Amino acid sequence: MRDHNERLVLSLVRQQGALAKSDIARITGLSAQTVSVIMRALEQDGLLLRGEPVRGRIGQPSVPMHLNPEGALFLGLKIGRRSTDLVLVDFLGQVRDTRRRTYRYPTPAGIVAFVADALPDLMASLAPALRARVSGMGVAMPFQLWSWVQALGAPQSEMDAWRDHDIQADLAALTDIPVYVQNDATSACGAELVFGTGEKPRDFLYFYFGTFIGGGLVLNGQLFLGRTGNAAGVGPIPVPGPDGRMRRLFDAASLAVLADRMQAAGESADHLWEQPVYWQVSAPVLDAWLDEACEGLASAILSAATLLELEAVLIDGWMPAAIRAEITSRTAAALARLDLSGITPPAVREGTVGAQARSLGAAAIPLSQRYLLDQNAAQRGA
Repeated sequence: MRDHNERLVLSLVRQQGALAKSDIARITGLSAQTVSVIMRALEQDGLLLRGEPVRGRIGQPSVPMHLNPEGALFLGLKIGRRSTDLVLVDFLGQVRDTRRRTYRYPTPAGIVAFVADALPDLMASLAPALRARVSGMGVAMPFQLWSWVQALGAPQSEMDAWRDHDIQADLAALTDIPVYVQNDATSACGAELVFGTGEKPRDFLYFYFGTFIGGGLVLNGQLFLGRTGNAAGVGPIPVPGPDGRMRRLFDAASLAVLADRMQAAGESADHLWEQPVYWQVSAPVLDAWLDEACEGLASAILSAATLLELEAVLIDGWMPAAIRAEITSRTAAALARLDLSGITPPAVREGTVGAQARSLGAAAIPLSQRYLLDQNAAQRGA
């Protein structure tokens, strides 16, 4: 019961900001004495910090309590099809440090070697007292990597190594902390749920543009994983192409498609995988890709809205903020042009986490497992 109540308090302070004991008692219905005991324990554990007293007209001043950024730290490992990132994230979701490596395709041995090389350097950047506060590692990676051989241009024999390889066990042995593995796009959605800013819908579908487009689903304020942890894998959704024939969403709305178009036009696409801040893409190539991607997204959203009553759709990805805004605007316009009879269309909005959503979402898994209320974000843990 105490663990549940502590998670409840930490979840409230994360969602609403600094709160006094009286505020928490009023919101939760817990007794003032129970709240006082919980807050004292969380403060002693270094998870909460006292703010400046707020004096009212009568009675004792109230003391708001807020999350201690250094109360707990987490590692997030994103295993992408073209690159991997290892980040150190604090209790507020702020990235303290990061290491990155690009490659033609990922292999289990290469990922383990990267972590073995990067982690000691990352930990050395922490004060000794903080190293013990690193509470776990989350891993965000595409499932069934061996199925993407043709798209990645990778040897089947090397990608087959992922079929039976227990990357979680390798990393747990290497780091000596709990390790959790989750689908990469689902993790990005989890980052939006845990670290996102602004109004958070209770029910939303999430699209993340990576090498291939992926997605996640939040229902009733909870990340929905599905039976195998691959729920809302939006890439295979059938959408109409320019010729009217059906194709998969990731054949229209993926960075790999944009890269192919650039190369066909004689433009280098290498920088797409190296950094998301600035794209060097000619206007005709970019505009044509945006049109097809957004038309595909609109059709996918309509299909989802026929099955689920969604408040919103959020769009994010490994891309410049201006491109994300343009995709969101064009998708909303394309959705409005479709036949919406019998459908209450969801709001189409930008995500708020940005390009690092997958690695941040990875770090959010151990945070959710240990400190948040009713989070079911981990696919499996050790």
